[in-house]
Amino acid sequence: MFGRPAADVHLSAEERARIEAHLRRESCTLAEHRRGRIALLAADGTPTTAIAKELRVATSTVSRWRGRLARDGLGEDVSEALKDEPRAGRPRTITEATRMQVIATACDPLPDAAGLSGWTLDLLVEEFGMRDIASMSRSSVHRILTEMDVQPHRQEMWLHSPDPEFVTKVADIVALYLQPPPGSVVVSFDEKTSIQAVERKHPDRPAQPGRLARREFEYIRHGTQSLLATLNVHTGDLIADCGPTRKGDDMERHMERVAACYPDVEVHVVLDNLNIHKGERWVHFNERHGGRFHFHYTPLHASWVNQIEIFFGVLARRCLRRKSFRSTEELRTHVMAFIARWNARDKKPFRWTFAGFPAKPAATVTVDRKAA
Repeated sequence: MFGRPAADVHLSAEERARIEAHLRRESCTLAEHRRGRIALLAADGTPTTAIAKELRVATSTVSRWRGRLARDGLGEDVSEALKDEPRAGRPRTITEATRMQVIATACDPLPDAAGLSGWTLDLLVEEFGMRDIASMSRSSVHRILTEMDVQPHRQEMWLHSPDPEFVTKVADIVALYLQPPPGSVVVSFDEKTSIQAVERKHPDRPAQPGRLARREFEYIRHGTQSLLATLNVHTGDLIADCGPTRKGDDMERHMERVAACYPDVEVHVVLDNLNIHKGERWVHFNERHGGRFHFHYTPLHASWVNQIEIFFGVLARRCLRRKSFRSTEELRTHVMAFIARWNARDKKPFRWTFAGFPAKPAATVTVDRKAA
């Protein structure tokens, strides 16, 4: 009702077409898209308050851009017309070259002579002070690193597979997971060793309203157990043995159980490169069973290709994490009870993925060695 009238924005058909074309480009930013919409709606005669409500921006923003377009017009370059004008304020005192030097230093390892393990903000400031770099305060270093998403104080574990046949082996195993030979069984085998029978020195305190459950810090060790497990990757059925040792004889007895569970069919076994998984023992084992066992070894340092590792993660979370065991016998009974429940109620094939994407048939498997 009162105040200055809205600035009139006039766009020719050619200018309107240029704005609409710019808004369809992938390079168009969100801010430019919003300003382009303000221009189009203003040229249609839409009131400032209605534009602000439709685009969910402040009326002052709409008024400012209406005034700028009415005063300066669109010009030859749409992207330039929709950009911010230079803002008032003190100019930057840190040059781009200095900023790049900060990033490069933060990404380099510390000299061995320093006796330190990694960069911190204070160490970086100290380093730049020794180089006589002006205006390099702690907040300036933090701001530069944040803008470039550089976090020298953090790291993640990574294990490279040096296997020269990495791609071939992974493609072979993925093909077994997705397209097993007709009439055959694909199983995944491994051992989970050193499962500790740990007893808490004092009983846990249960959870109460407003308070978490509490677990005693001190514990008593009662020995360890090893779990040998074979997973049918297409049904989720599990064959398991739990005992004090993990030796070649233990594995052979376990594989005899596997052979008895899957008689008269070809059995493809996915397993890692442990020494007891190879050798003459398995040549003789296969001869006793008519040569129907086929062993497929994962690449070196790539046990994640083996699906049984997923089950071991489930076992650790659902069976072992919160329990206290007074003996190895109690531990073994508890683990085997969980496996019996798994086979009776919970079994299902895993939705195994590779490098974050669903696995593909062998003919189309692509492997990123860097990611692997």
